[in-house]
Amino acid sequence: MLGEASGGREAIDAILEQRPDLVFLDIQMPDVNGFEVLEAVATEWLPAVIFVTAYDEYAIKAFDVHAIDYLLKPIEPARFRKALARATKRGLMSLLDERPLDRLVIRTRGKVSFLKPSEIDWIEADGKHAVLHAGKETHVVRHTLSRLEQHFTRHGFVRVHRSAIVNVERIKELEPWFHGEFVVVLRDGTKLTSSAAHSKDLHRLVDKSSP
Repeated sequence: MLGEASGGREAIDAILEQRPDLVFLDIQMPDVNGFEVLEAVATEWLPAVIFVTAYDEYAIKAFDVHAIDYLLKPIEPARFRKALARATKRGLMSLLDERPLDRLVIRTRGKVSFLKPSEIDWIEADGKHAVLHAGKETHVVRHTLSRLEQHFTRHGFVRVHRSAIVNVERIKELEPWFHGEFVVVLRDGTKLTSSAAHSKDLHRLVDKSSP
């Protein structure tokens, strides 16, 4: 066992720091509940989860977020061993890419806040990190641009370059450039030049918007 936490915020810090493969997570905690803990760590490290709780009313929601099992307190040893065996059999890391990302966790000055995809203008790659541009603020998250693109396409993001994806709602103009490329002008004045390899989606966007 890597460690334990006395509350939700402590659990968030422990998961992001220690990156465990499997977490036994209580649902009702003093500050942040178990579901909010998962949302907070999802963009950086989402472990396999077995929920532990004194109430059975959250069972359906627990499996909606791909929990491996749901244990009711007091936990019987045989039931615990069965849940652990199930986690091992299914593969602890098989759930990492199944959960959609609907919010990003932002950790600044010791605080944890959340950012919705709709609040982001564009995202650029920075090695194994990504830089989120949201209005006048920028935030760095420990995730690749490819993974964010995988989940943010459903939120209206489009890749314009190998190192940038853009929220379509933030695009003000598309200025034709060389070889079928575009200069993408955002509402805040930011200009990004699309690459030839990633201009097809922008052409489809233009065609779709044409009368």
